[in-house]
Amino acid sequence: MLLTVTTTHTPATDLGHLLHKHPDRVQEFSRSFGTVTVFYPEASDERCTAALVLDVDPVRLARSRARNAPDFSLAQYVNDRSYAASSLLGVAMADVFSTARSGTCKARQELADSAIPLEIAIPVLPCRGGADVAHRLFEPLGWSVEAEPIPLDETIEEWGDSRYVQLRLTGTLRLADALNQLHVLLPVLDESKHYWQGADEVDKLMRSGEGWLADHPEATLITRRYLGRSSGLTRTALVRLAELGDDLEEAVEPAEDEEVVQPEETRVPLNTQRHDAVHQVLLDLGARSVIDLGCGPGQFLQRLVRTSAFTRVAGSDVSTRSLQHAARRLRVERMSERQAERIELFQGALTYEDARYAGYDAAVLMEVVEHVDPPRLAALEHVVFGAARPRAVIVTTPNSEYNELYAGLVGMRHPDHRFEWTRAELRDWADRVCSTYGYDVEVRGIGDVDDSRGAPTQLAIFTRTTDDDDEKDRDDD
Repeated sequence: MLLTVTTTHTPATDLGHLLHKHPDRVQEFSRSFGTVTVFYPEASDERCTAALVLDVDPVRLARSRARNAPDFSLAQYVNDRSYAASSLLGVAMADVFSTARSGTCKARQELADSAIPLEIAIPVLPCRGGADVAHRLFEPLGWSVEAEPIPLDETIEEWGDSRYVQLRLTGTLRLADALNQLHVLLPVLDESKHYWQGADEVDKLMRSGEGWLADHPEATLITRRYLGRSSGLTRTALVRLAELGDDLEEAVEPAEDEEVVQPEETRVPLNTQRHDAVHQVLLDLGARSVIDLGCGPGQFLQRLVRTSAFTRVAGSDVSTRSLQHAARRLRVERMSERQAERIELFQGALTYEDARYAGYDAAVLMEVVEHVDPPRLAALEHVVFGAARPRAVIVTTPNSEYNELYAGLVGMRHPDHRFEWTRAELRDWADRVCSTYGYDVEVRGIGDVDDSRGAPTQLAIFTRTTDDDDEKDRDDD
């Protein structure tokens, strides 16, 4: 199996820093299913290519299978695994380039955080469903896709095409994003995994799919194929994606071949219910200007912009990639000058004061606070409630008591959550914020309510108890 990654970023040899593999060395890594070799067939300032070759050992692979795995006799040894990219190549790439996938590069961290021109080539890739599936999976991620079907026999035209394609992707992306996308989509295209799948597969999918899978138009297809159509794992993953994404109306509905019946109420994604609830609160408060703090890829911003009652809308996030997604979602480049004046997107960290946060009727922190390290939470409180001081702050956050009702969920709902509060813990935090900064708070639930555990999402509506202008006038007197 062969995979090549090429860049024309200058100097192109910085690719060696990003991959943590030196261009002047050939490196081999022994794995349970074969040997992985990384080398650079070309390395200049103008163009650099890293090649990963996986030499599968069919005997070693067969001996490493579980004792109770089905015996396919000769098929264990005679197959296409040595020649066609598959889940094994995805595993090898994820393992050998693990640090690159994390986006960490001390020598070139700014470059690791940046989108660079990339070209990825896989000469033989199983693609169940034909070349069209490759286009459907990669194009929404910003890739230009060339998927050339490979004929069964070039000398016999009547036989037609095989299930393999020659894949070439070109685009400008962060290298870590590209590698994580491949880690997920290689087994999806092959629709087969050559190793045993456990409950931790859902966590792997959530980690590799962070920032792109929830918004992907084929998220349900990707999830079902990645998890080998295991109904239990798939339902768990889709429920967790529904927490993050806005476009998964069918996320928790079973596949046609699953003999289960989902409760009617689970068919509305929780994230959609959150957006509905917060949107209604903003209307009820009479807010005219709203800032979405930690706006991510702009799902909720899109709803705000479409609501004429909000005459001024802003979105801020620490991630420039998320802001780029938000700009594309809102089609900022196609807006008229008048429309563009109504919306502002800017990068900012909520643990540092920023004058741009101030001056809004309401601020939204939707599923944000739980991503902040607890020691830094006080800084966020000061920035939002102390410095920016909008008339209202709307906070949503998971209710950890409800987690027991999610089948297969181990730990917290998202790998990046630093904590998840019980209802009592949220109330304690909210009361402390109110007493410190002069707000009142009302706490509600969002989603289906369990008699003993409450609702899955907690909603806290903070309203300022003092008029800062009047208070300033009194101080001046």
